[in-house]
Amino acid sequence: MELFKNDFMLGAATAAHQVEGNNTNSDYWVMENIEHSMFAEKSGLAVDHYNRYKEDIDLLKQAGLNAYRFSIEWARIEPTEGQWDEQEMNHYIQVIDYCKENGIEPVVTYHHFTSPAWLITKGGWEAPEVVYYFERYAKYVTEHIAGKVKYVCTINEANMRLQMAFLIKDIMGRMAKQSEVQNQEGSVQVGVNLSQNQSQMMMSMMETAKAFNVADPRKVANFVSQASEEGDLLVMKAHNAARAAIKNIDSNIQVGLTLSLHDIQCVEGGEEYAKEAWDSEFLHYLPYIKNDDFLGVQCYTRKLFDANGANPTLETGPKTQMGYEDYPVGIVNVVRKCAKEFKGNLIVSENGIATADDDRRCEFIKEAMSGLKNCIEEGIKLKGYFAWSLLDNFEWQKGFSMTFGLISVDRNTMERTPKNSLKVLGSFIEK
Repeated sequence: MELFKNDFMLGAATAAHQVEGNNTNSDYWVMENIEHSMFAEKSGLAVDHYNRYKEDIDLLKQAGLNAYRFSIEWARIEPTEGQWDEQEMNHYIQVIDYCKENGIEPVVTYHHFTSPAWLITKGGWEAPEVVYYFERYAKYVTEHIAGKVKYVCTINEANMRLQMAFLIKDIMGRMAKQSEVQNQEGSVQVGVNLSQNQSQMMMSMMETAKAFNVADPRKVANFVSQASEEGDLLVMKAHNAARAAIKNIDSNIQVGLTLSLHDIQCVEGGEEYAKEAWDSEFLHYLPYIKNDDFLGVQCYTRKLFDANGANPTLETGPKTQMGYEDYPVGIVNVVRKCAKEFKGNLIVSENGIATADDDRRCEFIKEAMSGLKNCIEEGIKLKGYFAWSLLDNFEWQKGFSMTFGLISVDRNTMERTPKNSLKVLGSFIEK
């Protein structure tokens, strides 16, 4: 087994809303708590990482890992427009400091899907003002953590809104034809719940709009909602504004964003569909990220195209709990493809598998590690790998049923139990 050098960041990732608990000022908290919620269950206390982060970082360190990617929750920092919560900011400074005290490189994400509820009331991620609001938030956070962190991801999976637009367009088409929609959950790399019937979905949309005081239910623009072309561009503008603000405060911080990418493949006749898909997921963002210090690459599976478009029936591997194919070589192929076009450093900011079988997770990690080691030997500037996820957690609309974690959590007691996969991942770094 070939090891990564100890300057390679090898760690695991989390997102604030999915692990911290009681994120009461966020848009997701609102959406989870309406009567006809699309969420299978509420996040509630999640896995109480907010209070137990030291224990969780200790477990990461004990496994031999040297980096931790986590997010700062905007809804905690700015719970009301223009009003900053210094106590919450200090909490995240303490998390960063604890990482550094323990030799763990903190990689900080400023936005991981959740937004303050007030932002959605003001038009969310389809309103031009979001660029200003996000830049102001990024400036505030950076002023407090300057000199403490080397890596900042501005926005997690900045292309997710466009992927959701394609998914929803497909769902509407299937509804019109009375087709099955639930099996489309696996077409995006995020936990969405399509088990509700059309009437329930409409009720949920109407209640959500009312909760955010938005007149038109189709205009509720949280981050994991369908983007218009203008909305897709707004995300890039927000990223660029935040990057400039961060660099203006601390030019030593390495800044990038992350993208949700599939390993796009095709059989004969599917070439044009595959080309369009890769342009949509990756290539059309290049002008906006070409000056970034790094790109966070996130891939969990592949997507296959034939002469009729995307065709999941061409997949040959078993399905994960998320409904997509177990395909560990996907991340390797995507890193190689990104490296051809993006000339900065690459970091695998998320990769993993939702499964109850930890032996399979261990094999998944070994297959991914082997391929990524080859990428480095080929000269690709890959600087880190973060497994998703450090902890079994709240997988958005799917609730707690998806087990991605390297550590299991008994949510009755919050007791942590490291899985063998945590140790296996840690074994790949030079000591």
